[in-house]
Amino acid sequence: MANLNDQNLPEDRQPEGVLGLTPVAPKRSDGGTETTSTVPTELASQARQRSTSLSVEMLGISKKFGGVQALKDVTFNVRPGEIHALVGENGAGKSTLMKVLSGAVRSDQGLIRISGHDAEIVNPHAAHALGIRVIYQEMVLAPDLTVAENISLDRLGKVVDWAGIRAKAKTILTDLGFSIDPGELVRRLPVSLQQVVEVAKALSTETKVLVLDEPTAVLTPKDADRLLELVRTLARRGVSIIYISHRLEEVFAIADRVTVLKDGQTVATRNISEVTSSGLIDLMIGRPITQLFPKSKRTPGEEVLRVEDLRRDPSVKGISFRVRAGEILGIAGLVGSGRTETVRALFGADRLDSGRIYLHRQRLHIHSPKDAVKAGIALIPEDRKTEGVVLGLPIRENMTLPSLKAFTSWLGVIPRQKERSFVDQRIKELRIRTPNGETTAGSLSGGNQQKVVLAKWMSERFKVILFDEPTRGVDVGAKAEIYQLIEQLAERGVALVIISSELLEIIGLSDRVLVMNQGRVTGLLDKDQISERNIMELAFSNQPLEGSRPRDQVFAEPSFDESTDETTSGG
Repeated sequence: MANLNDQNLPEDRQPEGVLGLTPVAPKRSDGGTETTSTVPTELASQARQRSTSLSVEMLGISKKFGGVQALKDVTFNVRPGEIHALVGENGAGKSTLMKVLSGAVRSDQGLIRISGHDAEIVNPHAAHALGIRVIYQEMVLAPDLTVAENISLDRLGKVVDWAGIRAKAKTILTDLGFSIDPGELVRRLPVSLQQVVEVAKALSTETKVLVLDEPTAVLTPKDADRLLELVRTLARRGVSIIYISHRLEEVFAIADRVTVLKDGQTVATRNISEVTSSGLIDLMIGRPITQLFPKSKRTPGEEVLRVEDLRRDPSVKGISFRVRAGEILGIAGLVGSGRTETVRALFGADRLDSGRIYLHRQRLHIHSPKDAVKAGIALIPEDRKTEGVVLGLPIRENMTLPSLKAFTSWLGVIPRQKERSFVDQRIKELRIRTPNGETTAGSLSGGNQQKVVLAKWMSERFKVILFDEPTRGVDVGAKAEIYQLIEQLAERGVALVIISSELLEIIGLSDRVLVMNQGRVTGLLDKDQISERNIMELAFSNQPLEGSRPRDQVFAEPSFDESTDETTSGG
């Protein structure tokens, strides 16, 4: 880590006076200081020897969720008036670390100091009292309340001075440089101004530390620039900013320092002037691929699925790709890149604005998931608990739900023995850990629930399967089994599309990788080109693939004419 004494802020960013309260550690009834986390003595000693000029100092922060080590001995700090960027791949631990700071999650081990004082942040209220505020990527405003009501929502009591809260809201918004009517309903504001209301809400109390988690993810470039200038203004006033973003161009435009997390650990902290974009990506990647992934000897066959110029405003902007029999196409990209929206539109879960879909050279018209299933296309959704399984139903009913017609006699009766035989075979093949098929899906572990979702779509009538985050929330052992099942489907000739936030997963499974950013294809990598560096560079790129039509660079073969089964030149 770089020496803190060398981390001088630019002249225009020296604090004008820190806003906030003096932090006081919670006291026990006997007058002692309350402590619940395990804090090694040497950490406390080191922390007390440091300068109190740090707004926030987090030392040795560790956190486990079940058997998953989300954070391990993480060190992070930020100074008054500094913008400190926190970066890393999806799942690196950034959000968990900020949840620890904000009191939403308790760490298992470690020490937090606020302005030189030990702080036990037991819940979000304790964080607020210490002047710590977090603005999450998903805004938490009440859309049917006014701007003023939202800004003061945390402090509304039985008796409300409505004129007072409107006046306070107007003062804060004007001070931030925005003219927003405090009496306007939030739902009537554009997203960019809703984000400003979030900032105003955070600053409506004495705020020392402001955490911004992907604040420009839903903003236009113009609105994003305006928000970045607002962040700079806050830093000049002495507010400490922790800035989380996948957009490296923003990090380099705004940050004083940057800390990289990977696999729940601190990799490095650097002055932004001392690192390049390429060097930052190097720090974010580098995990070895192990035998977690099955070795493949497959040779993809004929083209099965072709997608041309798929569009759904505002998330999908002219996406084109093809997948062959027995091929695994990975789709990579950062949060907000449009990956999930693309496969949901393809499956008919969301309405398409335009685009063409072909299956075995036949044009499909998919208006609903029913149309997709009938055509032989399946989707393993991102959120298995709400969209993948019916938690209250037994495994048996979940597995056969999409294929009831295959089990139903001409009298409309489902022979239970036939259904149970099918389910028992699937349980055995997929090694689902359950006493029997009558166990409710909600009682299973995450990995076994995911296997139930897979079993639903393993019928031979499905020629295309779309996977959205196939191993999210499952342990390593279950991951390896799911990877094996995916490989078996590919060997059977099924065309597979896999979205994953884990680059290791994309690299280990894919024959080709399509990379997206902001709803567009920014690159297509063949097997020998697939690497974390290449994927990350394309994921951060703002340049869509060149070509007179979106498909020109994606397809190596001519397109199909809409009215025939014959190929045409594709133009």
